[in-house]
Amino acid sequence: MKEQTLVIFKPDSVARGLVGTITSRFEKVGLKIVAAKMMMVNRELADKHYPASREAFINGMGGKTLENYQDMGIDPVKEVGSADPHEIGLKIREWLVDMITAAPVLAVVLEGPHAVELVRKMVGHTLPLKSAPGTIRGDYSFDSSYLANVGKRPIKNLLHASGQLDEAKYEVDLWFNSDEIVSYERVEEDIMR
Repeated sequence: MKEQTLVIFKPDSVARGLVGTITSRFEKVGLKIVAAKMMMVNRELADKHYPASREAFINGMGGKTLENYQDMGIDPVKEVGSADPHEIGLKIREWLVDMITAAPVLAVVLEGPHAVELVRKMVGHTLPLKSAPGTIRGDYSFDSSYLANVGKRPIKNLLHASGQLDEAKYEVDLWFNSDEIVSYERVEEDIMR
């Protein structure tokens, strides 16, 4: 069962020159690139990618921040002015929109069996501090909610990767027109049949 998933190389991975290194990890596992484009993201696309109306996303970011703060023994009210996951999530969302529109990104569609789940495993936890060694974030980033919030910025975790199949379908269609996605066969596909 082939799936497609969206990966966005955020400005921190582009600026650090990690695109080739990270892309090769996806290709080595057998995922194929079926679309890619370097671009400056406008506010309209950023708002659609990080919608303020997506409650689970907003509350999830706020909840992860609160969990990270609790693990570190930090008072969220003192640091960010709130202990409400939704309020914290909305702040983080604004920082994400500002970050993704500030510098170039590379948007990529990867295709392969179980692509969504496989990419998420390879990328690692969204909080790099909690990412296992061997994952992309675990190997190339050490950021935490605390460091990001003190800096009034989003976590520099290198990549966005679609979290679920329905999210991947929405995001691929948001970032790419159907004529920008190509179809071809890699050697591994024939071998794995």
